[in-house]
Amino acid sequence: MSFSNEPVISLSGVSIFQENNTVLSDVNFDIEKGEFVFLVGRTGGGKTSLLKTLYADLTLRLGDIKVAGFNIKGIKTTDIPMLRRKIGIVFQDFQLFTDRTVAENLFFVMRATGWKDKAKMKARLAEVLMQVGLGSVDSKMPHQLSGGEQQRIVVARALINEPVILIADEPTGNLDPEVSDGIFELFQKINNSGTAVLMATHDHRLVSKHDYRILQCQAGKTLDSKNEKINISDSFY
Repeated sequence: MSFSNEPVISLSGVSIFQENNTVLSDVNFDIEKGEFVFLVGRTGGGKTSLLKTLYADLTLRLGDIKVAGFNIKGIKTTDIPMLRRKIGIVFQDFQLFTDRTVAENLFFVMRATGWKDKAKMKARLAEVLMQVGLGSVDSKMPHQLSGGEQQRIVVARALINEPVILIADEPTGNLDPEVSDGIFELFQKINNSGTAVLMATHDHRLVSKHDYRILQCQAGKTLDSKNEKINISDSFY
């Protein structure tokens, strides 16, 4: 692929807006293949807006962003589904269809991203469910699963198209510490297989326990632990 030796995410001179308010300015960073990066900052500091801009849910007005080989500035609406086949997105609030089984939830995403061969779809379903440790829940409804199990299904959904990066917005935010640890270990396992991970989190315990690179949204700027010392307590207290 044309972007195989390039960073999976690259930002240059970027400003992030919420309506007419600038929430982050002069953002510059790259995320390389296979990296694991925490995104931290206080509530309202711009983390979610930054992530939404990366997957073209918010319009990029100023600066340049490249994600998985796609230029985000001026990206055509018809190209956004192609972009999202190259990345996996994990939300805090699951966003599963509550009236469909686990299998139907995942098949919906497959059809939406161009899958047509039913045999291949079934095989991929089995693969991603095994990958997240839930090989036998395909016929269950979301309400029959625990919060941790539902989040694992969300991760499975994000993995369907073998993304180059997982973008996760507070994936453990609604879970107790023990379940959070299990979800985090799943992200580490996925990362160890070669998929980059960008995880926004408010979990000070997780960030302080693991020696991964940190991007910190603070006072309208984005600090990078690769270039400067970061006091992560500023993001949590």
